[in-house]
This record gives sequence, C-alpha cells and structure tokens, in this order.
Amino acid sequence: MLCLWWLLLLLFSTFPQIDLYASTHFFVREACKTAATLGENCGYFPYRRETYLGLLRIVFFRLPYVIAIVMLWKLAHCYWQFGSTFNVVRARAFKVALGSLIIGPGLLVNLVLKEHWGRPRPWQTVDFGGQLDFVQAGSVAGKCVSNCSFVSGEAAGAGWLFCLIVFVPQPARSALALPLAAISFLAPAMRLAFGAHYLSDVTLGWLSSVVVFAGLLALTDSPQGEKKLKFE
Repeated sequence: MLCLWWLLLLLFSTFPQIDLYASTHFFVREACKTAATLGENCGYFPYRRETYLGLLRIVFFRLPYVIAIVMLWKLAHCYWQFGSTFNVVRARAFKVALGSLIIGPGLLVNLVLKEHWGRPRPWQTVDFGGQLDFVQAGSVAGKCVSNCSFVSGEAAGAGWLFCLIVFVPQPARSALALPLAAISFLAPAMRLAFGAHYLSDVTLGWLSSVVVFAGLLALTDSPQGEKKLKFE
C-alpha cells in the first residue's frame, strides 16, 4: 500500500496534466466580466453552488468524527468491564480505528501535508478563475498559505470510513459494507467536483488512511491472538 502511494505520487507529479484534465470536466467557462489578462480563465464549478450537495458534504465531513466519538465511548466501556469479561479483540479494534484516525487524517494530513506543502486548490488557480499558479502534486512551490489542497483531508476521512468495514461483524457487515463504501468514494468525488481538490489530492488522501490503518493493524497483530476479528 505504501509503495502504491509513492508510485501514484510519482505518476501525478510526472504527468500533472492528469489533474488539470480531471478538474476541467467540472469547470464551466464563461466570459470574463472585466477585461481579462493574457492567460486568464473565467468560470466556475457549478456543483459547488448546489445547496443540497453542500449539505451532503457537511454530513460526510462530520461522519468520521461522530463515529469516532461513539467508538471512544465504546472503548471506555470495554475498560469499565476490565477483568474476566474484558474483550481484548474488541478493545484492539477500537484502538486501531481511533489511532489510525488521529495519525492519518488528523496529524499526517491536516497538520503536516495540508499546512506545509502549499498547493493551491483548483478554484484558487489561474486555470480555473483564481489568482495563484498551478503546481503539481507533491510540490512545495505553491503559494497557498494554510489549509491547502495537498492532500484532501475529507478524502482521508472517507478512506478511514472504508477501513472500518473489516471491523463490522456479520450480519451487519453485509448490510453496511455497500453504504460505507458508497460514502467513502462519493465524498472524495464531491471534493473533486467542487473544485476544492485535484484528482491526485483525493486519491492520495484516501489511500493515505488505508496505509496508516493497515500499518497499525499489522503492528498490533499478536501471533498468539485470534486471527479473525469478532465482536460479541
């Protein structure tokens, strides 16, 4: 997974036109209201103006953290029953899930990458009606000051949601797997359609959570523990 992340970063960095091509499909060009300078593009991202999509985006944005609060309460409940009834597998699942959310979307994405890589969002660039120059994925040459485009924090949260499927017990897994997967892929797609992120931002953001989740799961796996995670 980690190798795939770096390979995808290399691909998007080497061929930045992939990002521009993908975002162009959601951008509507229009005549500039004032005299345009050479190379200036006027227009907008229509999906960004849809009220119902904006409300849906808020739900998707907050959902991982609502689930995390419930998990934290469940984890505390596990330790309240510490003793003969203590469920080690259940507690481990909650700790891996919460730890991967903190390390991935929390620290790695929002505090490190988005705050220090400086990549402008599509709607901020001259290619899509903004004022800043486009920079390829992974570049630190961008002029964005804070809360920048590389990588998408909401896509990272959506990737974390997708990982939770492995912890959902049957028969609930069969019922929840498809809705969780749908939300996990729709949330990043909306960020792309809104002009808030490039294709590379949402792809690498989503995959970063899978990498962190899989890494924590491997690090906490005990050879003496049960090989199949279960909930009572």
